[in-house]
Amino acid sequence: MRILLLGADGFLGRHAADALRELPGATVLTGGRRAAHDLPVDLATAQADVLAEQLRQLAVDAVVNFAGAVAGSAVKLAEVNARGPAVLCEALREGAPQARLVHIGSAGEYGACENGTSLSESAQPRPVGVYGATKLAGSLAVAGSALDAVVLRVFNPVGPGAPAGSLPGRLAAELRRAGPDGVVEVGDLSAYRDFVDARDIARAVALAVAADGPLPRVINLAGGVARPVRAIADGLVAAAAFAGRIDESGAGSERSAAVSWQQADISLAARELGWKPETDLGDTLRDLWLSTGPDPVAA
Repeated sequence: MRILLLGADGFLGRHAADALRELPGATVLTGGRRAAHDLPVDLATAQADVLAEQLRQLAVDAVVNFAGAVAGSAVKLAEVNARGPAVLCEALREGAPQARLVHIGSAGEYGACENGTSLSESAQPRPVGVYGATKLAGSLAVAGSALDAVVLRVFNPVGPGAPAGSLPGRLAAELRRAGPDGVVEVGDLSAYRDFVDARDIARAVALAVAADGPLPRVINLAGGVARPVRAIADGLVAAAAFAGRIDESGAGSERSAAVSWQQADISLAARELGWKPETDLGDTLRDLWLSTGPDPVAA
């Protein structure tokens, strides 16, 4: 099986590459903006006809799309998150119509839900910002296509290599900068989120690629339990043996203010993929801390 992994240089893409290479008979090709990739491409600017020919020449059996943007101008977010998947679908329809497309969506597409409830795939998406709206547009392009396609709607990913732009990655870096007795300033950590280990996500991606027969158009990937964002700070503090102070008086996330609670119903992933999260959040945060050290430990 020839699998093209787009967004292979990113946090989740790197973990997915490891899981995909473990599939029996898999050949993993990578795609991204760097010239060193098997398919150098930027979906924000790619032309569908050119990309279709490239996909035809690569003879891919499956495409996994992690390419996306979480920050930037509205134009950038729209180009990458909305236009990109639409162009990819058109190119696959022309160049590799038999290939399965596994597209990575986001819990930001849902927006808020009522405290104490879980979001199933049938919930009406109500994104609260440009990021969520553009991710939803991309997911709709995939789900509405005639391809063999599935959107894996990922909730809050965390794990080794988490980027500095994410709260876990930023907090780990700040704890290391502050030292064991320092002060780390963050925003309000009282919102509830559904965290899932990046390696569990990677395992689900591999299962989706290898699944027999068509899959539902959207499948949630999450831990299935809403936890206060403060749990991320607590876990990293424990992993770092930090004896200083976490100050929550800093500027907070606008999205946290607008979305105070998110929790996923992950029963469809269990039924269709045989998947459930396996990594304890404490272990995830320990591995994240070790991966950010002066002598990083691979996990």
